[in-house]
Amino acid sequence: MLDKMSPNQRLIVAVLLSIIFFVGYTTIFPPKEQKVADNAKVNEVAATPSNANVTQRVEEASGHAVSEEEKAAATTSNNIVTIKNDKFILKIDTLGRISSKELLEDKFRNSDDLHAQVIPALGTKPLYIRFADDNINKEAMTTPYSASVSNVVLGNTPVTITLTQKLSMLTVTKVLTFYADGHYDAKISTSKDVRHYIYLGDRPKVSKKSMAVEGVLIYTGDDVAHIIEDGDAEKREVFQDVKIASSFDQYTSIILYGFKKDASIVVARGHDDNPSVYIDATQHENLHGYIGPKEHSILHKIDPILTNAIEYGWFTFAAKPLFALLSWLHSIFGNWGWSIIALTALIRIVLYPLTYKGMVSMQKMKLLAPKLKELKAKHKKDPQRLNAATMEMYKKHGANPLGGCLPMVLQIPVFFALYRTILNSVELQGAPWILWIHDLSRMDPYYILPILMGASMFLQQRMTPNNFTDPMQEKVFKYLPIIFTFFFVTFPSGLVLYWVTNNLFSIAQQYMVNKQFTNAKDEKVVKAVVEKKSEK
Repeated sequence: MLDKMSPNQRLIVAVLLSIIFFVGYTTIFPPKEQKVADNAKVNEVAATPSNANVTQRVEEASGHAVSEEEKAAATTSNNIVTIKNDKFILKIDTLGRISSKELLEDKFRNSDDLHAQVIPALGTKPLYIRFADDNINKEAMTTPYSASVSNVVLGNTPVTITLTQKLSMLTVTKVLTFYADGHYDAKISTSKDVRHYIYLGDRPKVSKKSMAVEGVLIYTGDDVAHIIEDGDAEKREVFQDVKIASSFDQYTSIILYGFKKDASIVVARGHDDNPSVYIDATQHENLHGYIGPKEHSILHKIDPILTNAIEYGWFTFAAKPLFALLSWLHSIFGNWGWSIIALTALIRIVLYPLTYKGMVSMQKMKLLAPKLKELKAKHKKDPQRLNAATMEMYKKHGANPLGGCLPMVLQIPVFFALYRTILNSVELQGAPWILWIHDLSRMDPYYILPILMGASMFLQQRMTPNNFTDPMQEKVFKYLPIIFTFFFVTFPSGLVLYWVTNNLFSIAQQYMVNKQFTNAKDEKVVKAVVEKKSEK
């Protein structure tokens, strides 16, 4: 059947099957949704008597005795430090944890028009300390920290805050320095060398019903990104030579980095089989952290190693260089929509020799169709001779029934790499193109681009030669533009823009090839007529 399809038809089938796979997979295995309490309600809960009730509720919900970290996650407390910046508001609570970080940029507003909270209301929070000794841990859970300052306005100058927790056996000190770009330094020490653990914090839940990968990323010194997705934490894993520990959702991340090479970073099985990350800490720890959007330029400026926290799924190998090229184009055009169009043009230029060769091959196949039909009638009882004669004809006329496969194979990873780039790049969130497209990371609100895509695909089919002998196959392919239009309705408008632009380039190229063959055919007819007249 493949030899009867044009290169574009093969591409359509391949992409359609891939989309069906992805949509089917997410339908059969949907991401687990967790109920998250509203921040305001949580903060209204008092620190002592209600904590026991919250812990009991967690225990009843989980169906097992809760661990110490789950108890800490269920524990609520008042905030003792508030840091305000023009882009965020960060708070620290009485347990010395970073309890909340509110993003103030408009593009991070949710469907209720509220600012996004990076740190979930319920869950293990960044810089929470758990002690191996149960007695020390119980005391630490009920002994509040004191802070050197309570309210800070953070500008271009870094701000340092000292948190102190005085227990009966020891004193815990956290010296935290915050920067305007969202990262911080943390010097954490205990007056006695007792075993304790410092937690990364549960992943953000800013993105709702996302198809992006969410969970934990551990990036090690051998340049390997170990990803444990939500619901997949089956056992306790220990990593060393860790460069980055990140809990993340689609656009935001909670990161710790700057570990000693021999530091043990543990990924444990948490609530609902979600990964929980902590450091097996020493008496004196000097760490760095970041809480906020996974914006490439910001992360690179803080520390280039942090850009590895941006994860694109299976197509990371192609999506990373694609995003780098897209970012370079954006530096020229200043608009992500025009950058996507320019990127499509560059891809088409690179693939032009291959796609041209495939189109020419299909035109030759079209011209050979009557002769191939004659061969089938002549050798219908001898398949071996039919195959040999067919291959000889292909060779003689320079035709290749699979000539368009290579361009198709190259375009599929580009398509899905761009899909992952648009899906995971926070830079495209809230990024406008023109007129009605105000956010390239969201679907077209008026369905204009999907309709244009379907129309351009229909025109492309009409212009592309095919060798269908089965009327049913031909009828099925006629309906593909309609099927694709429905598929692409909910896709990010940036991705649909790429596909529409790609179709327009294909139409232009197909027109040139068709024109070239028409002219060549006319020349042959004229030449034949002239020769015939001269013979007379």
